[in-house]
Amino acid sequence: MPRGGARLGAGRPKGQGKYKESTRPIRIPESMVQEILEYVETSGYQLPLYASAVQAGFPSPADDYLEGNLDLNKHLIKHPTATFFVRAAGQSMIKSGIHHGDILVVDRSLEAKNGKIVIAAIDGQLTVKRLKKSSQGTYLVPENDEFDPIKIEENNDVIIWGVVTNVLHEV
Repeated sequence: MPRGGARLGAGRPKGQGKYKESTRPIRIPESMVQEILEYVETSGYQLPLYASAVQAGFPSPADDYLEGNLDLNKHLIKHPTATFFVRAAGQSMIKSGIHHGDILVVDRSLEAKNGKIVIAAIDGQLTVKRLKKSSQGTYLVPENDEFDPIKIEENNDVIIWGVVTNVLHEV
């Protein structure tokens, strides 16, 4: 009897196991194993979403029905390979709902259009501000009257890192 190779009846039957379908082995570099395992573990995490809305005004009885599961990745991250998180520091954006310590979801693939909140590096310093383009020039505008807008001049070294899409903060 020859050794190795496929043998009739050997191995796990196709369509068995948790997913009831064929499986396929893949090869990944040893240095990436832990990162891929962490991604797989966290990317499919879903939380329950209840069908009832919560009244912010006069209270009403709540239903106990689940609408389904909520995958925060689907709601917060549109372009996974172009998205990163950064923690906000300071009070310059409080009127837009960004407070000290909040986590910002930033998408590098989105165009930094007029009126968008962006993460910018200006002369080597990172900041989060609203991008304002007008006939008077381009500005990084804070959302707090105690701070002044930053006018972007020709001699400034400015890199827009991405557009803020969501803000996560504790209440």
